Amino acid sequence: MRNKKQIPGKIAINAIRHFFKKPATIAYPQAKLQLAPGYRGKLKFDADKCIGCGLCVKDCPTMAIKIINTGTKEEKKFEMIIDLDHCIFCGQCTDSCAKKCLTMTHDIELGSLNKESLEGIRL
Repeated sequence: MRNKKQIPGKIAINAIRHFFKKPATIAYPQAKLQLAPGYRGKLKFDADKCIGCGLCVKDCPTMAIKIINTGTKEEKKFEMIIDLDHCIFCGQCTDSCAKKCLTMTHDIELGSLNKESLEGIRL
């Protein structure tokens, strides 16, 4: 059976030892995050390259993407609407885009206090 006097002593030794160790986490808002190459953040849409094929809409597993034709018959111009509350940042839409008008950025600060700000973001 253990001696009850030894347990508080071990706790104190461990507490002192951890006091001098380097922290396991970073101070996020103050320190800049180091993201790995290929990290997937918010989508970036280049409307000038888009031909409106709709492959990104078809391949999206969560149906978070909508493409709308905002131009005329002579001038085709497209706009993308994405529901960030549905997007899982899988990158399937960027892989299937024939003209490479969709790219994943390193923008990961997408927090919001209301859900409406994440629905139907026009890109």
